[in-house]
Amino acid sequence: MTNLLEEARKLTKYWHPRVVGQVNDQYVKVAKVKGQLAWHKHDLEDEMFLILEGQLRIEYEGAPHVDLVTGDVHIVPRGVMHNPTCDNECLLALIEPVATQHTGEIITAKTVSVSDQLAGFGREG
Repeated sequence: MTNLLEEARKLTKYWHPRVVGQVNDQYVKVAKVKGQLAWHKHDLEDEMFLILEGQLRIEYEGAPHVDLVTGDVHIVPRGVMHNPTCDNECLLALIEPVATQHTGEIITAKTVSVSDQLAGFGREG
């Protein structure tokens, strides 16, 4: 059993998702975020955000933003430019296909490889 909120609270780095589970070809990830990530898109994958604690804004290029609070779920459609941002710390879960790159084709100082997101996944303890 995994408690997503407890796993997210253990994180020490912002914008550094960690894989905590897998359902078929989807990873379940937790993240601690603050500030903004980067404008990016995922050409082939939708991305699901579940707010565990706090508030998150998803900005969209050329479209209204979406404000999310604890308990909200939002799906960013594939191919849509977006930028997650928040003023205060927010804990969230993500569900994404295993092939999803953190910031899509855009590489920034905050980009985390899938292998780094998997660190510790599948180990007991």
